[in-house]
Amino acid sequence: MTPFSLVFKEQVPLNDHSVSIRFKVESETPLVAIAGQFVRLHMQQDDGFDTFRSYSIASIFTEEKCELDEIEIAMTWVEGGLATRKLAALQPGDRLEASGPYGRFCLLPDHHQRYFLIATGTGVTPYRAMLNELKNRLKAGSEVFVVMGAQDAPGLLYEADFRAVEKAYGNFHYIPCLSRREREQPALNDRTGYVQKFLAELDFDVDSDIAYLCGNPGMVDESFALLKDKGLPVTLIKREKYVSPPVKKK
Repeated sequence: MTPFSLVFKEQVPLNDHSVSIRFKVESETPLVAIAGQFVRLHMQQDDGFDTFRSYSIASIFTEEKCELDEIEIAMTWVEGGLATRKLAALQPGDRLEASGPYGRFCLLPDHHQRYFLIATGTGVTPYRAMLNELKNRLKAGSEVFVVMGAQDAPGLLYEADFRAVEKAYGNFHYIPCLSRREREQPALNDRTGYVQKFLAELDFDVDSDIAYLCGNPGMVDESFALLKDKGLPVTLIKREKYVSPPVKKK
């Protein structure tokens, strides 16, 4: 995992408080990643300490593992947050140092009968990166459920990308779970409440199902406990959690 540079290209709003940020990759060696992995953006705190922030790669991979010349991340603005201040101020051509890829939140080589990809907020970005590989699993007969939790419809990041796959494959299901405000015109598979409510209504095949959890820590922990109580083996419940400790400069 060699350090590399990211050159800012553009920022595109996803909703009122979330954005997609696109970078060109500049590296002495190719940046080869697997869909589902993340990178760390390195930045300096106001007190002079070096730190980093971790972001899943949101770019749709052409294949499960590929060389990336550009990457896309999604982030939610946090008032007063270090990353918010640093990234909001970027101008085209500005450079950030980064490292990676990191993480094992990737599709396992073994094919499963049903995939439950569960997310809130920007936690849906790894699943977007996996879309082309998921199509291969769909063609092989697997069934995929993307269960996306948000307060309201604008919080359903990248919905159009998932809807396009749903339209093309009858065994792909996009399940929006809206916890605060329903749409005026409900869309296909819209649910009310948290994703945990939807999961609680399901029965799982402990021999052929697999679940992935990414997003709000509370959702991840509660869903993990729920799935475990329903008999799904811990080895088949994949979780992604980021840690961003400050690192003192030498």
